[in-house]
Amino acid sequence: MVAADVLVFDMDGVLVDVRESYRETIVQTVRRFSGKTIARELIQQYKNAGGWNNDWALTERILRDLGFDVDYPSVVAEFNKLFVGENGREGLVRRERWIAREGLLERLSQRFQLAIFTGRMRWEADITLNRFAPAIGFDPIICADDVTEPKPMPEGLLKIASAAPEKRLLYFGDVVDDARAAKAAAVPFVGVGEQKALLKQEGAVAVIDDINQIEELVA
Repeated sequence: MVAADVLVFDMDGVLVDVRESYRETIVQTVRRFSGKTIARELIQQYKNAGGWNNDWALTERILRDLGFDVDYPSVVAEFNKLFVGENGREGLVRRERWIAREGLLERLSQRFQLAIFTGRMRWEADITLNRFAPAIGFDPIICADDVTEPKPMPEGLLKIASAAPEKRLLYFGDVVDDARAAKAAAVPFVGVGEQKALLKQEGAVAVIDDINQIEELVA
């Protein structure tokens, strides 16, 4: 059991399955500009190396590594067209799947303060939270546009800690940047998902298959 007062969640890969949304948007954006189809395993390799929490920047980097010099604003614009949709076409964001089973977060909210520290922009987070968890009182919610230095820098976790003085935080994330942000903020970290050995190596106090195992872990 791990003791905590505030449970802080990353969103992608922790609360939300984004394989068919963000990950697929990277694949399709790369294809639009290069004509090449990359494997999702390649995306994970970049994520495992760290420093690629921003999917727009990651897409630009993958294109550059493939030999295609596409300016960042063009990458962002094309990515967002695919992700959000345009001209009546449904965006890939609609393919997202909420991972937490019905009632889980409601039960946790009776025992813990629930917060979010995500690499999403606020508008991106709002789309998903309003769709899947409108009644869950996450507080605070720290997004990419709430910090000057994104993950793996600890600014977001430090903001949450300063808003909850003397409370014990526990951060749940699925990639190296989450683990490194937690370490820099001196917040215990729980790894979530398939990269168990890597997240353990990065200092996770525990690693779980998905967020639905959380009640077996927290005290």
